[in-house]
Amino acid sequence: MPTVVLIPGLAADGAMWSAQLDALDRLRGTRIEDVQITDAHFRCDALPAMAAALLAEHPGPLVLCGASMGGIVALEACAQAPQRVQALALLGTTARPDTPEVAALRAAACALIEGGGFEEMIVGNLPFSFHPDRLHDAALVNLYLDMLRRAGAAQIVRQNIAIAARADRRPMLPSIRCPTLVLCGDADVVTTVEASREIAQSVPGAEFALVERCGHMLTIERPREVSDALCGWLSARLSARQAANSRRSR
Repeated sequence: MPTVVLIPGLAADGAMWSAQLDALDRLRGTRIEDVQITDAHFRCDALPAMAAALLAEHPGPLVLCGASMGGIVALEACAQAPQRVQALALLGTTARPDTPEVAALRAAACALIEGGGFEEMIVGNLPFSFHPDRLHDAALVNLYLDMLRRAGAAQIVRQNIAIAARADRRPMLPSIRCPTLVLCGDADVVTTVEASREIAQSVPGAEFALVERCGHMLTIERPREVSDALCGWLSARLSARQAANSRRSR
């Protein structure tokens, strides 16, 4: 059975996967071997190194579940070791490189942080992270801001530099052969519905679903809906794979 590795987004830690970790734990021993959260993005300076560290630290067959930047790391790991990835879940992510406009916004954010505007930057990012209806949810907003504060200014700048240098992964999408789930908030303005739909249409047999009334941080904004979708998909796909393997071994 594979190990599920949950890959957080930029400057995010295990708190963004808390609900899904609890839900996936119920599949342990029947569909999956274990569930773990990687922090490779905090320890490596470039996406290829993050993916290589993840693969080295989690041996054997894997299910990679990445959100936002975590999905980009998952695609990089799939490029490095496709034979080890038994299933792939990409949440609120993109296979595209930065556009010049996004690159300019990223550079401006880093300059603001380095100029002492860390708190201004992270608070200013809230409307891009959540559905407008959730911006007054103090518990949700504080969970998000506390993650970024734990990461700190230097990590946010370093991870932005890493993600800005990423490769265009769209050409590799048709070669992915493992079961793939693509989820996106229907109001995501960071990694748009169009970018997620592009992944789902390019990966053979991929499944695509929108999370309603949801922005970019879907794992914490709509934790139950995301957990239900992820666990239902994974249980069905791994059950089918295990049944096929059992038939072949007879």
